[in-house]
Amino acid sequence: MHYSQKEYILLRCVASAVMLMICLCFLLTGDGNPKESSPFINSTDPEKNQQYDGKNMALFEEEMDTIPMVSSLLSSLANYSNLPQGSKEHEEAENNEGSRKKPVQAPRMGTLMGVYLPCLQNILGVILFLRMTWMVGIGGVIEAFIIVLMCCSTTMLTAISMSAIATNGVVPAGGSYYMISRSLGPEFGGAVGICFYLGTTFAGAMYILGCIEILLVYIVPQAAIFKMEGLEGAEAEAAMLNNMRVYGTLVLSFMAIVVFVGVKYVNKLALVFLACVICSILAVYAGVIKTAFEPPVFPVCVLGNRTLVWKGFDVCAKVIERENATVTTKLWRLFCDSEFLNATCDSYFANNNITEIQGIPGIMSGTLRENLFGNYMDKGSFIEKVGLSAAVEPDSIPTNTNRYVLADITSFFTMLVGIYFPSVTGIMAGSNRSGDLQDAQKSIPIGTILAITTTSIIYMSSVFLFGSCIEGTVLRDKFGEAVRGNLVIGTLAWPSPWVIVFGSFFSTCGAGLQSLTGAPRLMQAIARDGIVPFLRVFGHGKANGEPTWALLLTACICESGILIASLDNVAPILSMFFLMCYMFVNLACAVQTLLRTPNWRPRFKFYHWTLSFLGMSLCLSLMFICSWYYAIVAMGIASCIYKYIEFRGAEKEWGDGIRGLSLSAARFALMRLEEGPPHTKNWRPQILVLVNMDSELNVEQPRLLSLTSQLKAGKGLTIVGTALEGTYLENHPQGQQAEQSLRKLMEAEKVKGFSQVVISSNMRDATSHLVQAGGLGGLQHNTVLACWPRNWKQAEDHQSWRNFIELVRETTAASEALLVPKNVSAFPSNGERFTEGHIDVWWITIFSLFSHLHICISLLYLQHDSDISAYTYEKTLMMEQRSQILKQINLTKTEREREIQSITDSSRGSIRRKNPAAVTTQLSVTEEPAASSKEEKPEEEVQPLIHDKSTNPPTPATPQSPSADAETPGTASFFFPILL
Repeated sequence: MHYSQKEYILLRCVASAVMLMICLCFLLTGDGNPKESSPFINSTDPEKNQQYDGKNMALFEEEMDTIPMVSSLLSSLANYSNLPQGSKEHEEAENNEGSRKKPVQAPRMGTLMGVYLPCLQNILGVILFLRMTWMVGIGGVIEAFIIVLMCCSTTMLTAISMSAIATNGVVPAGGSYYMISRSLGPEFGGAVGICFYLGTTFAGAMYILGCIEILLVYIVPQAAIFKMEGLEGAEAEAAMLNNMRVYGTLVLSFMAIVVFVGVKYVNKLALVFLACVICSILAVYAGVIKTAFEPPVFPVCVLGNRTLVWKGFDVCAKVIERENATVTTKLWRLFCDSEFLNATCDSYFANNNITEIQGIPGIMSGTLRENLFGNYMDKGSFIEKVGLSAAVEPDSIPTNTNRYVLADITSFFTMLVGIYFPSVTGIMAGSNRSGDLQDAQKSIPIGTILAITTTSIIYMSSVFLFGSCIEGTVLRDKFGEAVRGNLVIGTLAWPSPWVIVFGSFFSTCGAGLQSLTGAPRLMQAIARDGIVPFLRVFGHGKANGEPTWALLLTACICESGILIASLDNVAPILSMFFLMCYMFVNLACAVQTLLRTPNWRPRFKFYHWTLSFLGMSLCLSLMFICSWYYAIVAMGIASCIYKYIEFRGAEKEWGDGIRGLSLSAARFALMRLEEGPPHTKNWRPQILVLVNMDSELNVEQPRLLSLTSQLKAGKGLTIVGTALEGTYLENHPQGQQAEQSLRKLMEAEKVKGFSQVVISSNMRDATSHLVQAGGLGGLQHNTVLACWPRNWKQAEDHQSWRNFIELVRETTAASEALLVPKNVSAFPSNGERFTEGHIDVWWITIFSLFSHLHICISLLYLQHDSDISAYTYEKTLMMEQRSQILKQINLTKTEREREIQSITDSSRGSIRRKNPAAVTTQLSVTEEPAASSKEEKPEEEVQPLIHDKSTNPPTPATPQSPSADAETPGTASFFFPILL
């Protein structure tokens, strides 16, 4: 084959580019890690051979890591795989199943094969081949460059944040999800992981739709099941969408079967898919260079200023001269009713001339000036050539619209952003193989940033090259109808458009297979972590670990994207999930840096928290720029996942840095609470619940927590405390067991609060420590809830009522409220519901023996059918009369104290006469505040309040007392005093 001088120069340029890439591969292959010193490279030991894998026969040991050979590159290429972490392990487990031979570990990969090329292959994809030229034509070179710059900047900033995560300690072997979740915590990690999973799944749908579009539009249009010939408008669009749905479902089923059978088949084709991507990119640049010397011939036929679909005719003219005669062409017959010159033709066809323009004028043609600015169009509008005039009859209805190139969707700037952003995703492909890298902390930052830099240069240069080489009408033609149905970017390729067509077809197939391989393993990792309970079923799989159930879920979600059947509609959905994922990564890095979390010490020297904050802002802005309603839905999904994991997910402790945010917020809130006493409007009961434990360390009064739950309704502070007798060193295990029992009961009764166990030499001191030391800072209890002492009448259990009296005195000294429920076992549980009944609240003022102590007892009486005891009502009136008499006596302070002291002495004398055994008991003057009212019957203060079902209370002395009807058998009574 003979080449012209121009083609020879072009071949030399391509060869130079290939040699440059090979040199780059040589530079990135060396790992820089010293190996075991040995004079012999060849050895019978396979494990020893792996240490020298890819090395040359160097004379000196230090040369082995610095001078790689071509054989080292070829060996790395032979072992190249773009599958995520765990896929190769499953493949090896399947191959070695039933064999006793120890599997040989694959050699670790460096920056080039492990990170750079996988990221490059995942970033360059379907959008570049199918939508990039259309985006430049619709938005113009300037706006398209702005879109590319924003998206590439977002991924670059996110890659810097990921590099900070990768250099923060040891990189876990498990891929991006493990690396992010162990740094962000289970809540953020789960939300990011699920968003990443949904994004990867919808990416598979997008790749499959792109594959079907290339197949049906550019390779074999005759394979369409729903024929589009002769259809116009909505009918043609519906036929195209139905073809996409049918073929998309078939391709998805085939790919799912391939992945289910074994990922080894996908792994073997990874190098082929990579070669397709690289060859396609090189063919485009080669074609751009060739246009400077010899532009390809792709004519475009324009009627007036409207671009025609080049289909059904061969000559762009109305008539031609043939044998000294004027004859009509096939184009004439498309718009006229006959082939004769006197035929009746379409009015627009008759009034306008036919113009043939060059679709690829070349890089030196000056087309860039015409394509600088955008040309947004509505759906169904004609794609017109700028600068050509057309004669249009007023109020005429366009006919034969299927002969013209029309805009298939309404275009605007934000839509272009949503369609383009998926083309810059795939930056986590390298971190997905973190366990297979020789030095993950070095390879992930360098490889990812180099891949993003390379692809950003390709995208930005493509914007200017497409705008400089291709005519604007062709750029705005999404499906290449004006250039004989060729792929628009393919018209620019050299040596043939089919290089791009087949290259893009196989690369999209490979990307779809990789998405269906990676997404199920990501879901399996999330399910096995147990942070989302209802997803645990997807953690199971085949014997070798293949995620069968997760693959089924991925196929179903991917099918929902395929049923949308439009690449332009699926791309914004995909953008939302990836932007959400990237936003969480940037947010977490910025927050951990600002909070100065102890375990957050990234060694990546180019990282700064402002870069993460800028990346987070760009992600959030792009979400609302792409689609504000999609952004709200995506944020709602992520928020629901976060709250679900927080409240219902399994408790995980990964040492994440986000916990520092909670600690800082708690410290700030506690410091604010100590600034001053709470206002009356903000006061709420902060309850310290004192419970007793039995010999088996179970709570004796579980209904006490039911009462607490119904009193608090989840508001304010609740501390459930108990006291154990003994020494801390000997009874520490019992204390932990008691604390676990408290937590289980609190969870069962839905009491939100804290548990505390105090171990002391005696119960009295332990209870006192709980009352004094409960709470932290300004968040302290102001109310104590304790049960009425059991068996307090029995002489052998006198310590219980003594402890209770001391508790009353201590809460009084601390100015805290005291709630003392009696018969708490009769209190209904949280699950019980009453269809009838009522609650009576009676405020009873009791005369106090001391001027500084004022005790108010609130009797809350819960029953079904009976009223409060008439006896209690009578006692209340008597106490109120005594209080009024005391107020009417105008005594000085000294006289009042003397009067109180005389009453106290008389009361104590009465107690000694009625109970000689109590003489040895040393009581404080505040132990019995209402002792004067109990001189005659000290036990009647309690006994009448426990309504005996067999007897009726005495009739009150006043006519205003409530009725004293007996309780209905089977009803329950419960009350507790509130001491303020």
